[in-house]
This record gives sequence, structure tokens and C-alpha cells, in this order.
Amino acid sequence: MKYLVSSTPRWLTFFAIASLLGVLPVLAQQKTRPPMFEDIVITDGKRPAPTPTPGIRPTGSSQPIGAAPIASNRKTSIQALAEVDIPGYSGVLVESLDGEVLLDSYGDAAFNPASNVKVATAYAVLSTFGVDYRFRTDIWTDGEVDPATGTLNGNLYVSGRDPMFNLEHGVHLAHELNAMGVNKIEGDLIVTDNFAMNYSASSKQSGYLLQRTLDGTKRTNAAASAWAKHRINTGKVVSTQAIPSVSVGGDLYVESIPTNARLLLSHESTPLKEIVKVTMSYSNNFLAERLGDMLGGAYGVSRKVHNDAGVSPGEFSLQTCSGLGINRVTPRAQIRLLRTFRSFLQKNRMSFTDVMPVAGIDDGTLKGRYNDAFNIGSVVGKTGTLPRTDSGVSTLSGQVTTRTGTYLFVIFNQRGSVGRFRSFQNSFVPLLQNVLGGAVKMPYVPVSMDKRLAHTRILYPDGRRSRTED
Repeated sequence: MKYLVSSTPRWLTFFAIASLLGVLPVLAQQKTRPPMFEDIVITDGKRPAPTPTPGIRPTGSSQPIGAAPIASNRKTSIQALAEVDIPGYSGVLVESLDGEVLLDSYGDAAFNPASNVKVATAYAVLSTFGVDYRFRTDIWTDGEVDPATGTLNGNLYVSGRDPMFNLEHGVHLAHELNAMGVNKIEGDLIVTDNFAMNYSASSKQSGYLLQRTLDGTKRTNAAASAWAKHRINTGKVVSTQAIPSVSVGGDLYVESIPTNARLLLSHESTPLKEIVKVTMSYSNNFLAERLGDMLGGAYGVSRKVHNDAGVSPGEFSLQTCSGLGINRVTPRAQIRLLRTFRSFLQKNRMSFTDVMPVAGIDDGTLKGRYNDAFNIGSVVGKTGTLPRTDSGVSTLSGQVTTRTGTYLFVIFNQRGSVGRFRSFQNSFVPLLQNVLGGAVKMPYVPVSMDKRLAHTRILYPDGRRSRTED
């Protein structure tokens, strides 16, 4: 009560001032409903038409990177494609080889391409180094071989950046050293900091694995099995029944090659085109990053695509060479990349089937897709999946063959269920082929991935091939 009495003059002062300023008449005319709330209207389930917002005008049609389209801008002359329900925040673009656009739905919006980034990495590395490029792993020593004891009195050095150097290749080195009269290394095993084995990013761990793989008494069953399969896939017979084995008496170090070391032999990988085929088929992130490193990483791959495909950084921006993380590409830029890649392959008497998986036939991410009797062998392309990044991403781009011709396509699905996106892709591509006269199988003779990777070779410093290869 004391408070109310003492505060009365303040309220009288407020009403007096409000009356003088004309506020009370305005308050009296207002509705009792708070001005920032709207009535909730129950409809019959149909979405009400949007109403214009006074005082706000659109400033342009461009979408910021990552922003969801707010209205359909689908362009197509094919009724069946116009009625397709495209899920999520998505971009779909289909073009004929001569540039006719069959379907364009947000072709200029930027999306996360996921592992479709590997298409750029594959093109960049193949067009820079050549389809028949081989990685070399060089074997050096600073010692001499004692033929009486089969001992290398010195260290063995291994240098190379072959991303496909695996268990079978380690046994192969032991086999070649045995042929040169080396059964034991008295010194240390030393590898360079770019050496990798069996997809390990650690040069030291790769060195330890090589040390165990060289030694027949320490070799794992997996290494022995890989060597046996490798010899079968090469189609060549080992000239001796002895198990290849070279023991290392010293320790393992990661260092550079000294100037006094001499080259003993070189192991050359299978051609780059085969490594790319395996990388794309299995969507191997380690291989993709190692291949991209040859060009300086994502920046080098991006620059190559910008220059060759004629796309801008705003249309094509990469942070990784594998597709992991946040990358941004428009469907139109991806189509231009596919065209540029296709043209390069044709100049080398190759096609997409030589560097990408053929659906339903090749092992890998497309093995179980488009594999029925009507579609098998008619789709070649690259998949992409990121279950959590950008709220879920699934992508697919490549080439389809139909009775009316060959077409390039890009499907970038984002912000939603990966399973739902994949189901959409699995139904959309056959629908596209059906409206174009039906699917047609590509002229493709499959070769197993193991056989593709078996085309390695050993060279000696004087240019001779391995004496045990033939």
C-alpha cells in the first residue's frame, strides 16, 4: 500500500505527458491482439498461396552457396521429366553430347558433390602426367653384397610415392633381391618420408610393414596370399619354388637417400589409368588424396579444371581431392568437366569405361546398381556419399547410353536421407533412358581390378627388365 501511494504521482505524470503527445488516442484505437502474432488458420491440407511482403523487393535470382532453392526453375521439354519429384535440396542436369539440355533443375546452384570430386582429380592427374604414367619405387644401397653368404653389408634404402604399393609388391622386392643374391641385410632399412604401403599415411608404419613383408619368417598370411594372387594375375610363373625372403638385421628409419647410395633396382606401378579406374570404382579416398598431391592438392586440381573446362571458382571450389568435407560445385560446371574429360579420353583412344565403374558389371560402388537385364552395362559414372556432412549428401554423375544416343547427366542431392536420395537416382536414370527409347549396353569388356593392378614391372639401372618376370 505504501508503494502504491508513493508511486501515484509518477503514473499521473505519465498519463499527462502521454495525453499531450497524442499517444493515448492511438493506444485506444489499437486492437487487443499483440501486433507481432497472426491467427492460426486451419486449412484442408493444401498449402496456401504465399502473399507478398510489403516493402521488400527481390534483388536478384542468384542463390548463395548452400542456400536452398525457394521455387522450382525446372526446364525440360519432356513431360515425364517435368513431373518427377526430386527430393531434398537438389540439382539435376541432363544434356546430349551436342549440348541439347533435356532437363535443368537448379543447374547453376552450388552443391556438395561428395566423391564426385574424384572426377576432377582423375581428369587433372591423367591429363597432366599421362594415362601410361607409372610410379617408381627405387631401391638403393650404400653397401656391397657378399655372394658367399648372400649378405648385403650396408643399408637398404627405399624411396617412392606410389600410392598402390601393397603387400604383394613387398614380397616381389624380396623375390628380386633373392635373384640378385641377397638373402640378408646387415644394416638398416631406411624409407623416405613419401613412402606409403598398403594405404598407410604413415611412412614409418609403412616401413615397418615392408620390413616384416620382406622377411619370409615374419610375413603375414595376408601378404603371402596377396603375392600368390599377384603371380596368378600376371600370368607368369615363379622360376623357383623357394619362398622369397630377405631378413633385416638393423632397425627401421625414415630419412633421405644419401649421396653415396647406388641404385639397385626400381619397382614400377601399374599404369596410372588402371590406378584411376580402381580409385574411382571403389571411391578410395586415400588414393584420391595421394593422386591430388601430385598437383599440389585441391588448389592444383581446381586450377586445372578452371583452365581446361572453362569454369569459374564460384562454380567449382574444392577443399579436398577426395570429396570429403565441404566442397561446392554446380551441376553445370560438373557437366563441363565431364565433357572436357570425355574429349581428353577420346584423344587417348579411351572412354569413361576405362576410368570409371560400369554399373552392374565392375566391382565397387556401382556393382549392385542398374544391374537388371534392361539396364546392365548402360550406365558409367561416379557415386558420392556423405551421410552427415551438409545434412546428408548423395550424388551421381556420368554417362548413359540409349537407343536415341549418349547423354551426360549430373544428380546432386543434398540435405536429406542418403537412402532416399539413392532410391531417387535408381529410379530416375532408368526413367530417363526409357523416355529416350530404352537403355543400350556399352561396348565394354570387363577386366578384374586385381588384373588391372598386376601390370607392375621391375627395372634395373642399365634398362634391363627383371630376369624373373618372363
